[in-house]
Amino acid sequence: MPLEIVTIPCLSDNYAFLVHDDSTGKTALVDVPEAEPILQALSSRGWRLDEAWITHHHADHVQGLDRVLQDHPASVTGAAADAHRLPALNRRVGDAETFDFAGHQVQVMDVSGHTVGHIAYYIPDAAAAFTADSLMALGCGRLFEGTADQMWTSLSKFAALPPETLICSGHEYTASNAKFALTIDPDNPSLISRNEEIVAARAAGVPTVPSTLALEMATNPFLRADDPDIRRLLGLPDASNVEVFAEIRARKDAF
Repeated sequence: MPLEIVTIPCLSDNYAFLVHDDSTGKTALVDVPEAEPILQALSSRGWRLDEAWITHHHADHVQGLDRVLQDHPASVTGAAADAHRLPALNRRVGDAETFDFAGHQVQVMDVSGHTVGHIAYYIPDAAAAFTADSLMALGCGRLFEGTADQMWTSLSKFAALPPETLICSGHEYTASNAKFALTIDPDNPSLISRNEEIVAARAAGVPTVPSTLALEMATNPFLRADDPDIRRLLGLPDASNVEVFAEIRARKDAF
C-alpha cells in the first residue's frame, strides 16, 4: 500500500510532513517547526506518531519537538554528525545509510551546504525526498556553514534521483524564488509558466510545496549551472559548474 504524505504549514513559512503507512498504522514526522499544527493534523486523522526525523539543527525545524513528544513519545532520528546540537536522538544516521519504516526503506543523504550535517530522507517506495533547506522549490538554502562545492555536490545527489520524485522542502519561499529565477533564466518558457501558476496558487492560499524533481530540473536555476543560456547571461561560459552555482547563490543573496 502506498505511503500517504501530508504537508503541514507551520510558523509563517515553514512546512512539516507526516508520512503514514495505512497497513501498519505507523506515522513518521519530518521536522517540527511548531507543535500545534502537527498535533492537530495527527488528531484530525486519528493517527499516532511513531517516529520523528530531523533534517538539521536550526530552531525552525526542531523547536516544536518537545511539545509533540509529550503527546506522542516517538523515537527521534537525526544526523550522527550533527547530534551534538540536535535534540536527543534515539537513532543516529549518516550518508548512504538506510533504515526501515513500516516495511519501506528510507535512504539517508548527507546534503551539507546550508548547514554542515544537514541530511535529507529519500523513500524510493513513495518517490519522495524530504529535503528541508537544501533543495527548495525554485531555490536552495543559504550557505550558512557549508561551501558552494558542498552544496553543489548535494544538489547533484538530488538531480540523480528519478524525475518523478516529490521534493518535500521546508519553506514557502517559492514566489520570491521565482522572481529571482526569472532574472537568471528569463527566456525559459517552463519557468515563465511555473511563475504564473505560483502567483495563482499563492493568491488562493495553496501551498507550492511539494514540487517534482522534473519541474525543479526544468526551472530551478540552482540545478541548472550547466545550462548554456544561464552561463551566457552570467558571463561565465567556460566556468565550472561550482563556479556558476556560486555566482547564482551570490546573486540570490544580494537579491
